[in-house]
Amino acid sequence: MFTKSNLLATLAATVVMFLLGYLIWGIATVDFYTAHTITDTAKDPMNIPLIALANLIACFGMSTLYGKWARGVHSAKEGFEFGAFIGLIIGFGVFLVMYATANVMDLTGHIVEGIIDIVYYGVVGAVIAVVYNATSKKSA
Repeated sequence: MFTKSNLLATLAATVVMFLLGYLIWGIATVDFYTAHTITDTAKDPMNIPLIALANLIACFGMSTLYGKWARGVHSAKEGFEFGAFIGLIIGFGVFLVMYATANVMDLTGHIVEGIIDIVYYGVVGAVIAVVYNATSKKSA
């Protein structure tokens, strides 16, 4: 669990998750989500250190699961596929339950969130796989 590959992949993925998340939700989609928000529950200001810690925990979980799931096959494609499944679970599994139980966003907002999550977590998964590939022991 605390292998060099897992820890380095966790750190690299955390940086990517944090920066890509800021680019997606902090810059690129702000106007879209503002238009599709029913009840604004956002904190102002956000707790950035807590977001970074949450990203670290999520990436450690993803990296640990990836290490077990990949079975020694590490490629960006495999990592993206792994991450996309995580994004599917979060983006559509969790957020459609949220849509069914809370008035935060309209259905369009939740569907777009699901699509973005598949790509977002796919990219994070690809980073994890690339780091695993670069740091794994190669057999001769």
